[in-house]
Amino acid sequence: MWQISIFTTAEAEEAVACLLEREFQRPVSVYCDEATGARKVTVYPARLPRPARALREHLRATLRRLRKCGLDPGQRKIIVKPLPRENWAESWKRHFKPIDIDGLLLIKPRWSRRRPRPGQRVVILDPGLSFGTGHHPTTLFCLQQLARSRLAGKKQSFLDIGTGSGILAVAAIKLGYTSVEAFDNDPAAVRVSRQNAKKNRVCHHLRPQRKDLSKLQGANVKTYNVICANLARDLLISEASKICARLKPGGKLIVAGILRRQFREVQKTLHRFNLTLQVAMSDKTWQSGQFVLF
Repeated sequence: MWQISIFTTAEAEEAVACLLEREFQRPVSVYCDEATGARKVTVYPARLPRPARALREHLRATLRRLRKCGLDPGQRKIIVKPLPRENWAESWKRHFKPIDIDGLLLIKPRWSRRRPRPGQRVVILDPGLSFGTGHHPTTLFCLQQLARSRLAGKKQSFLDIGTGSGILAVAAIKLGYTSVEAFDNDPAAVRVSRQNAKKNRVCHHLRPQRKDLSKLQGANVKTYNVICANLARDLLISEASKICARLKPGGKLIVAGILRRQFREVQKTLHRFNLTLQVAMSDKTWQSGQFVLF
């Protein structure tokens, strides 16, 4: 087994993650240094697609192209090294910590011995097999808003657009949403999300599908109380009408994964469909929001 890591910035994190996922056809992990904000994006392939020196040069060339596209990849330090499997497993156990979502959800890997609080639901999610673990601030925001939008004693439906690991859809079922659906255009993400549904024993309630949002119909569609669209800015804007058509009156749309400088444009687009920003969260790079349809 090999470890390929690229040290980059929060701004370029998503692009670097996509680069490694496409190059190795495997999900990646992202480690964030809270003190400096630096990101390390890592993938663990069984073998290299080319010699290590050639691979480094290939990745450096791709990072240079990112800079030409306006993204700052930072120091661009690249690590390519063989890694014994036992060390790979132990490294996950050191860095992947459980996440507590408002005392309602506990996201943890299978090896964690942490016990949930009374009444707290548990979502099992192992890193290295996923396209989202809840540690990234955008995913964390979605989990928090999903938990806070749950109304006790009422039936609520949920749609996860771009489900990735399936973490949000699984969490929704654990929280008590009664009708949960999820889809993604990436076949690898659909496969992983189905595995996570099975691992959490909710596959009888959840069967993630492979769908392309841009090819879905925009009228006479099923509507939902809560929708999460953790999508890129361009897709959110171009497909806003289809997303909003699936939201019930009074329903909530949670959007995340948007660069701060792009969020205003997304907000203006959603406002044209009668959605009002209710909750917002931002850090140095990302901005996320919860909108309500009035």
